[in-house]
Amino acid sequence: MVGPIFDGQPSLARTASAAAADLIRQAVIDGRIAPGQRLKEAELAQQLGISRTPIREALARLEDCGLVQSAANRYTRVAPLDRRDAQDAFQVVAALHALAATLGVARVSSGELDAMVAANERFSVALAGGDVDAAVAADDSFHDVLVHAAANGEIARTLERLMPRLRRLERLRFGSLVGRRSVEQHAAIIERCAARDAARVADAVRENWLSLGTLIDRSFT
Repeated sequence: MVGPIFDGQPSLARTASAAAADLIRQAVIDGRIAPGQRLKEAELAQQLGISRTPIREALARLEDCGLVQSAANRYTRVAPLDRRDAQDAFQVVAALHALAATLGVARVSSGELDAMVAANERFSVALAGGDVDAAVAADDSFHDVLVHAAANGEIARTLERLMPRLRRLERLRFGSLVGRRSVEQHAAIIERCAARDAARVADAVRENWLSLGTLIDRSFT
């Protein structure tokens, strides 16, 4: 790695390894640390101002969620972009979000529906303006409503592990996603949520994630 890649240092309010994992994760997701790039504990420790032990623990956390790869005595690196891995991850994420929709739609309040509408409006503006950070944040806000309403800890934990891989792909391939129909798909999800039609909401949510996965898949060719 050359030059500083982090905007801040780990927060003292959290363990050093957890905070370092968050900072490194975000740098990987937004491309400041490139796919395949080697990760050296000493360099990361120096840039983050902490010892190598929490860095080692942070990298282990990120390897568990698929953002880092290591081979003993050979390398630790950012996981390269992998087409099959992307296909597998999108299938699971689509199924989990559809399950969250099935469980959560009956609990979504009118205020939360309004929040989904507002998130989709922000998403539309961000897509039109090519603002990847705002688009991803708005999309997260939109889908988080149903995940929260589902009140299922296993769904939330599994998505927390898988979503960084998908968001990294989305950010790095943002320019290839011009054909996405997510704004219209989000509108259909909102309409079906308002009607409390759990089966059709789940279908629309699944389609939304799988269509994004299809666009990502095409970007590999």
